[in-house]
Amino acid sequence: MSRATPSPRSPGRPRTGVDTEVFAAALRTVQELGYARATVDRIAAAVGVAKTTVYRRWPSKGELIVDCLLDAFGPVPLAEGASRAELMSSAIRWVAAKIGEPGVGDAFAGVFSDAVSDPALREILSARLQDPYRLALQGALDEPENRVLFFIDVVVGTLLHRMGMTGEPMADADVDALVEMVLPHFTEGAGTA
Repeated sequence: MSRATPSPRSPGRPRTGVDTEVFAAALRTVQELGYARATVDRIAAAVGVAKTTVYRRWPSKGELIVDCLLDAFGPVPLAEGASRAELMSSAIRWVAAKIGEPGVGDAFAGVFSDAVSDPALREILSARLQDPYRLALQGALDEPENRVLFFIDVVVGTLLHRMGMTGEPMADADVDALVEMVLPHFTEGAGTA
């Protein structure tokens, strides 16, 4: 009588949900230690996996953080049938709220800062993080790329600057003022290149 051999399985713990655990640990580690001190080693240790598990999925800390941000942000909420002003206002409030979540603004500012002097990371940040949102906004607003990029620059740049200068997300009253300042420029000259 032959015994059934167990099906081969890779050693270590099961990998289901590891991405979610790594993303949560990355944001916690960035929030607790700051972006520069949140190393892949520390993030892996916080999850309880080998750093090779993390590096197999993300060849660099920057790529890990970009995917972490994509997960944290999710899709931009663009309500069907909303006016231009409503779409832009909700997009500004949405990104402000996301940047205000624990660790998200710190991670975004850190990877953005690293990308300034790292062309490969800058390309990853642009292609994987900015482009999907840019394309969604271009489609919803029927605006050319340069105007949508300017909208993103003004809004995200302002929010990250506040986070960088104060360590705190922008207060709701200031987000309201940002909406009031930005909307006229993009709604009065709608569709102009």
